[in-house]
Amino acid sequence: MLAIERRNEILEKLQLEKRVVVSELSQHYKVTEETIRRDLEKLENDGYVIKSYGGAVLNEHSVLELPFNIRKNQNIVEKQRIATQVAKMVRDGEAIMLDTSSTSVFIARELKEKKKLTVITNSVEIIVELLDVPGWNVISTGGVSRERSFSLVGPHTDAMIRSYHVDKAIVSCKGIDLNAGITDSDEQDVSSKKMMLKAAKERILVADSTKFGEVAFTKVGDWTDFTKMVTDKKPAQQWLQLLEQQRVECFYPGKSTK
Repeated sequence: MLAIERRNEILEKLQLEKRVVVSELSQHYKVTEETIRRDLEKLENDGYVIKSYGGAVLNEHSVLELPFNIRKNQNIVEKQRIATQVAKMVRDGEAIMLDTSSTSVFIARELKEKKKLTVITNSVEIIVELLDVPGWNVISTGGVSRERSFSLVGPHTDAMIRSYHVDKAIVSCKGIDLNAGITDSDEQDVSSKKMMLKAAKERILVADSTKFGEVAFTKVGDWTDFTKMVTDKKPAQQWLQLLEQQRVECFYPGKSTK
């Protein structure tokens, strides 16, 4: 096993258990305790953990986004429900933009039965996922690649996005708050999301129910920046009232799409 794979597994374990012990990890991975300590030191330097006596705890206050390989294995059922709803909204022949979120990967897979789509994305994972779909036009934004998120970001990415006009932009977030609006954890990713919203006729926010009531590091936009929202289950009444007031259509399993 590569060191990066081991560190990602340690992070997954921390997400579940909040704490790990050096001696236990050493036995599990059949490596020395010194190797595990170096792994934890790297994770601490990256901002994900706080080393403690004999182990480490998850850094609950970190503003950093978890690596993509961990995020894509979280809330799988919820993401699939969202992807199923979004697929009903996309018509054959449309041009769409997909952001770099793990939810967008599920959406890309669900869209594969559509015909003659044009997909513009700054997600390396989505580009690879859609390479073999016949009759589609898959466009990479280019930009600076980021290992942690499998994304392409930067001024060249944003300039590329600005040069297009599409039917739909499908954008995710880390937090939805009544006052703070829609937020996410990374400024460069958020910059690309904002460009996507400006390039689209329909602007669809996709967020599972765990995002409600959360506030992340930096703002993606206000409710007025979106025309529709898709989530995995019916939101509480206060959210439905807010979305109605802001003229944002909300879709979830059990509610028909248009």
